[in-house]
Amino acid sequence: MINMENLDKNIKDIITDCYPQIKELNPAQIAVLNSGLLENNANYIIAIPTASGKTLLGVIAALNAILKGGKVVYAAPLISIQNEKIAEFKMFEKFGISVGKHPRSSDFSVMVFESFDALTRFSWNNLREIDLLIIDEFHMIGEYSRGPTIECAITRSKIINPSLRIIALSATLKNMHELSSWLNAEVVEHDFRPVPLYKDVLITEEYELKNKNDIVLKVLNESIEDSSQILVFVSTRRFTESLANYISGKVKKKIPRDKKLAFRSVAEKILDVPRKRGSKPTSICLKLAECVENGIGFHHAGLFDKQREIIENEFRAGNLYMITATPSLMYGVNLPSKNVIIRDYTRWTSRGPQSIPVFDYEQMSGRAGRPGYDTEGYSYLIAKTMDEAYNLKDHYVYGEIEVTSSKLIENKDAVFRQIIAQVASSLSKNPQELTEFFNETFYGFQMNNNNFGALSVDAMEYEMNNALEFLIQNGIIQLTPEGLKATDFGNLIARSNYSVETAVRLKEYAKRDEIDKYQLIYDISRTPDMPKISFKSRKSKEPVRDKLNDNGVFAVDIGNDEATAAALMEWMDERSEYGIENAFNVYAATTRRAAYEASRMVKFFKEICHVLNIYSYSDDLDKLSARLYYGVREDIIPLVISVKRLGRKRARALVKAFGTDLRWVSQNELTKIDGIGPKIAEAIKNKFSDE
Repeated sequence: MINMENLDKNIKDIITDCYPQIKELNPAQIAVLNSGLLENNANYIIAIPTASGKTLLGVIAALNAILKGGKVVYAAPLISIQNEKIAEFKMFEKFGISVGKHPRSSDFSVMVFESFDALTRFSWNNLREIDLLIIDEFHMIGEYSRGPTIECAITRSKIINPSLRIIALSATLKNMHELSSWLNAEVVEHDFRPVPLYKDVLITEEYELKNKNDIVLKVLNESIEDSSQILVFVSTRRFTESLANYISGKVKKKIPRDKKLAFRSVAEKILDVPRKRGSKPTSICLKLAECVENGIGFHHAGLFDKQREIIENEFRAGNLYMITATPSLMYGVNLPSKNVIIRDYTRWTSRGPQSIPVFDYEQMSGRAGRPGYDTEGYSYLIAKTMDEAYNLKDHYVYGEIEVTSSKLIENKDAVFRQIIAQVASSLSKNPQELTEFFNETFYGFQMNNNNFGALSVDAMEYEMNNALEFLIQNGIIQLTPEGLKATDFGNLIARSNYSVETAVRLKEYAKRDEIDKYQLIYDISRTPDMPKISFKSRKSKEPVRDKLNDNGVFAVDIGNDEATAAALMEWMDERSEYGIENAFNVYAATTRRAAYEASRMVKFFKEICHVLNIYSYSDDLDKLSARLYYGVREDIIPLVISVKRLGRKRARALVKAFGTDLRWVSQNELTKIDGIGPKIAEAIKNKFSDE
């Protein structure tokens, strides 16, 4: 039997040094290792509960491959997981194992699904050097947006590098036999959980309470007494804020002095984030800081990235009682808690409110129970009546998870992009070869093995032909005597991560007689690839309409697309997040993220123009891209580009004090500007002395 004691000595030494808290392997880990994980070269699907040590099993397999001279890729669905794993795996570098984001320069690479997919399309030499692919959160293969990406990346990997070994780390799935057959993998499932998980439904009428929030408060009060924490999932950003605010007001008089001081320190960190970026704290920042002062945080995409990181880290450190979060937190960073409450079991969709899948309920519940801290974890749904509680127990607590199905054909953009990838990489030269590729995907496997027979083949060919016709009509793929080939425009799309819809929309805009920067910003804001700056509430949207109208952009309906465009226009005019939030009542903390993506998309648009032999706008597009990236007016672009870390606020202060020509300004005079120290002053002088 394999355990920690009889692991290979080199592997054991690395694990002991890098994970000193792990003294022995748990039953699930021992079961996986005893199945032959390290001895044979078979593909594996490892399905054990959350917090049962799946990552360590992946690490042991990775070290086993690397110490034999191999290369390993660890593929993860989210950048947050990528960052977390890189930080964790960097510990191995003291043992001579290089860790990074790409296999061309690393023994152990951590890549997001999209980056690994790009590797399978255009870096075949690197792909053929990989000995082991570890796929984290493999169950996301059934997710609409990222599922088709990893599904097709795996399919191409198996074709291009048949000797590649795949180890998939997954939650338990209902149709594991299908996935294992497609992957040609052994499955090891185990129900061991280091912290037992108890699931229940709490009922407001049973506790004689008025609403669900009071149930949350009751659980929190009990948690505070036993020094544990709560993670609460709700359906929207606004609900995270309103619940946190409600609970904060209820507990603030009960907080001990030492805790109050710790919470106040966290609140100051929250407020420092916008200050360090040259902006006053927005109303959302102030609201978050106020809640955090009472030990309650909220977590959603409308916060500054750094603020979300602070909330996560301080919660792990025990410096917050509770976090209210949107469901996105069920994936991503490791953030366990003794108690998990799923207050909202519905989500708003384009079809109105829809119940969450049982699988998502299991993922959220799985956050309950911290190994090393808690002896048990508790997951609660909340119902208002006995009848509702009965239905919730039947459907979620005792119900079965859904069958995992490929979303490849449902996701039209995924079909387009995979056809382009196959043709651009010369893997498929005709419709028959395209059909053969799609037959090798999980979608093809399910169609061909679910008794659909000829019907499934006809349906697949119909979808392929429709997609191919669209791509040919839009100048992305062309028919040649040698077969299908990607056009220059098609190759540009293939090497980008942008959707086909975005590329086609920008191509059509490029054909206009003239390009207006504000209209271009609006068109970019309407593409599916742009992160949206969303409204905080249903207050008047007229300020957004007015901003667009002032810049010659006229929109009938005012939504998040329009809010994004207006915010970007303000950002380019050096408005702070604080100013943008007050002007438009939006979640302005996401402005930098949106501006960064918009800047990149302007560069992509420039490349599209060049493909169309349009070069007259190149300089203007370079300036627009820089203005979006740095958030500046045109006159200080050279200054912020050439002096690293100067930033727009200090650059504007310099120009106000001395004008744009700084050749005759002394280094001592430069340091009199607030925020400019000797190093930046020296960099400015060096820049201007070179001119």
